[in-house]
Order: sequence, then structure tokens, then C-alpha cells
Amino acid sequence: MPNAIPVAKPVEIPVAQPVPPAGRKFPCPSCGARLDFNPAVRGMKCPFCGYEQKIDAGDAADITERDYNDYLDREEGTGQAIPGRSSEVRCTGCGAMVLLEDKVETDKCPFCATHLENKPEAAHAMIPPESLLPFRLDLRQARDAFGIWLNALWFAPTELKRIAALGQLAGIYIPYWTYDAMTYTDYTGERGIDTTTYQQYTDTDATGNRVTRTRTVVVTNWTPVSGEVRHFFDDVLICGSTSLPDDLIDDLGTWDLKKLEPFRAEYLSSFKTERYAIGLKDGYKRSKTIMKGVIDELVRRDIGGHHQRVRSQESKFSAVTFKPLLLPVWVAVYRYHEKTFQFLVNGRSGRVTGYRPWSRWKIARLVALILLTIIVVIVLVNATGK
Repeated sequence: MPNAIPVAKPVEIPVAQPVPPAGRKFPCPSCGARLDFNPAVRGMKCPFCGYEQKIDAGDAADITERDYNDYLDREEGTGQAIPGRSSEVRCTGCGAMVLLEDKVETDKCPFCATHLENKPEAAHAMIPPESLLPFRLDLRQARDAFGIWLNALWFAPTELKRIAALGQLAGIYIPYWTYDAMTYTDYTGERGIDTTTYQQYTDTDATGNRVTRTRTVVVTNWTPVSGEVRHFFDDVLICGSTSLPDDLIDDLGTWDLKKLEPFRAEYLSSFKTERYAIGLKDGYKRSKTIMKGVIDELVRRDIGGHHQRVRSQESKFSAVTFKPLLLPVWVAVYRYHEKTFQFLVNGRSGRVTGYRPWSRWKIARLVALILLTIIVVIVLVNATGK
């Protein structure tokens, strides 16, 4: 029986798809790849074929101030997940709750660089952000700003500057709350007015004789006062993250909140997002602490005079509203001598802040150089003296 002649298996030719597969987020109409938000073009851009798609900024009038008391009657968990962020994972290193982009299984924590190994779970419902400030600085601009800041640091480890050179910054949207409130504060206290008088007294002069001298004495006269101060607080900003130190968050500078845009999931494409760690109620408590500091100053200003004593003070808050929003920050993480250092770049203004490590070797080298210089000078002086 003759040997059977093998039959060639037909080659399977993939069928071209005129449109990207269902479920693909922000597909490129040219090549089907995922579009990323690119601050440089202020729109979506394909990293493969270069296709660009502008994003309509929307109408700021669509951003709504939510009534705080209405939301107190609801459970914060009865909201919804952020579009495009249907899964979340808790970092085992710093505890941050990172919202993952759909179709992303694992990632690195943007706050401590720990690999997010634990399995993501479905994102719990929450009050979703309704507005944001999109990134204005792209990775190159953030890297340049970070590099300038690093170059100004004295005695920084050489390895630290490689972070900027390699572009090891992660863009992340940080959750924030803003609170508005009309406040009415009744107070009682005292107003102190200084008056200057002249007082005579006896003293002993250089020769031991008793003499009469005159000195100026300031006397404070106190008068009881009471009154009311009213103040409207607009957009008291409270960070909803606990993954970044408060002093670094505060040092990011001011945010142009008047340029907030209605939330669009496209702005989040290619960037990380953190879930609220500070809820609506706790955020309001923090905002009241900030408001109280301003009210205290307003009360003292209303009392007037040279000095003020506040005996009692009671504030009432009305028409309290809030906005959930996202603000853009570039984050770099650096480990040095088993310690983690965080650096932040304001994604809008480019302001840089962070905790910096010190190179012990560079400091020791400078000290040694100074000591060597002193020794050389001493030797030269002694030699010249001889």
C-alpha cells in the first residue's frame, strides 16, 4: 500500500474587523488600539498610529453643587463605580485603594511602587466624582519640572536623579471634596484699647544720687462686646486620599477650581485613579476645622481694637453643599536606605514637592574636602612663617 500523502492543513486567515471588538475602551477608529488621554493635545491620542481626537471641555454650568444634608440620609455605598474603573485593589504596601482600568489585571501602586499582587475585586459603589481638572502637563513636562527641582537639591543621591531621567513618574487622579457653607457666628468678648501715659519714678544715677525719671507706660482698657459675623465659604478643598502626607498635598499649591470640567471617563484613560479613603462626612468635619480657623480671625477682626478676648463663640452652618472631584498629580517613588520617599508634581501648574533623601557619601566628601583645605592652609601658613 503506497504511503499516504499528507494533506496540507489550510491556513486560517483572520477575518478583518471593520470596528474594534465590543467592550474596548476608547478604541482608535484608525487602528483599533486604545486611545490614551494626552495633555499635550488636550484630547485622546493613539500611541501607535498617532490618531488624535479632541475632547469637548463641556459646560461648567453642568457641574452641580450637591446638597450635603440630602446625602446624609443616604448610604455612601449606594452610589456607583467610576466609569471605566469597575475593579479595585488594595495595596499591601501602603494600604491605598487603587481603582484599576478595565481590562487591567495587575499594576504597580503609584504611591509606594508595590506590585499589586492580590486579586482585584469589583469596585464598591460610592459617590462618584462629577468634575475634574484634566492633566495639563504630560509626562515629558512633568519630568522636566521634576528634574529642575532635583537639580536644585544639595547632597541628593545621584541615583535619585535617574528617576526623572527615566521618566519614572505615574500620573494619578487624586479624589477631593469641596464644601460650600453659609456661616453665622454669635460671639461675646472684650475689646482692648491701648492708651499711653507717662509715669514718674525714682532711680539711682551713675554717681549714686537719687533722681526722678519719666517713663512711658501702655495701659489696656477692656470693654465688653458682642456681635455676629457672617461668611460664605466657597470651595473649601479637602483631599479624599490618605496615601499621601497632608503636608505634601498642601504644598502642591493652589488649584484653578474655577476651570473644573464635567467628568468624562476619557480624561482617565492611561492614568491611575484612587478611591476615596476619606468619606463625605469625615471630609465635612475636616472642612469645618478649616472654616473655624477663618471664623476665629473674622471674629477678632470684628471685635477690633488693639487686643481681643473671645469669651464665647457659636457658629451655625447652613446651605451646605459639596462636590466630588478629581485632581491630577504626577507621583514618583524612590527607595533609599530602606526608606520610601515620595515626590509630587502638580499636574496643572508643575509645582514640585516631596521628601528628599540626603547622600551621606556626598556630605562626608564635602566635610573631608573642607578639613583637607584647612590642613593645607595651616601647613602653608606655617611654612611661610618659617
